[in-house]
Amino acid sequence: MSITQYEVVGKTAVLTLCNGENRQNPAFAAAMLDAIQKVEEDKTVRSFVITSNDEKNWSQGIDLNWMMGAQQSGKSDEIQAFLRDMNTVFGKLLTLPVPVVASITGHAFGNGAMLASCCDFRFMRADRGYFCYPEVDVNIPFLPSMVAYIRKAVPEHRFNEMALTGRRLTADEAAADNILMAALPDAETTRKAAMDYAAAFNKGRGIFGMQKQRMHGHILETMRNEDEPLIEAMAVTA
Repeated sequence: MSITQYEVVGKTAVLTLCNGENRQNPAFAAAMLDAIQKVEEDKTVRSFVITSNDEKNWSQGIDLNWMMGAQQSGKSDEIQAFLRDMNTVFGKLLTLPVPVVASITGHAFGNGAMLASCCDFRFMRADRGYFCYPEVDVNIPFLPSMVAYIRKAVPEHRFNEMALTGRRLTADEAAADNILMAALPDAETTRKAAMDYAAAFNKGRGIFGMQKQRMHGHILETMRNEDEPLIEAMAVTA
């Protein structure tokens, strides 16, 4: 069974996460990169929506069972490759020449909330699910680029609270802070709102990509100059 499904509806590419909690591991990163490549290559696409078919979850973040197993087996190279691949995912979303809309139909935790933060716009269901960066509670520090792209999506006062307490936000709270475009009653209306918003875009890909590159290019520089040495050091410390 595929962990994602990709389709194009009109001029909107839609990626549906199909693996329950949609935990992020090497297979998840590969599926994301494959979908992004399709959006890059299909010049008719004018928007990109990321949603989930799970009743409770959008993405619960890193697959900690996989990561702990890799650590215990001394496979730091696999962890490094995964982190680099996810940085590539995040960097491409930040500079993709079409609007990227997150249809958050359940929990977005950790790297799941990171994924949503790298999207241009976010919609979330209000009847189920939390938006949370729990890294402080699971002893995993943010990479420097994560701080940068969370700040793109989350106001400073809320980022400070969430980063240092691990507090979970409801969709209504996130909407009040303008982290979301809207909090919707349920999963179905969330998907519809995200799709309708995405379908309204018909911007030129060239100008859209240039705008995003100039807005977020510094985050890619942070990935290269600050994240990479920390990822490389894992080969020594893991």
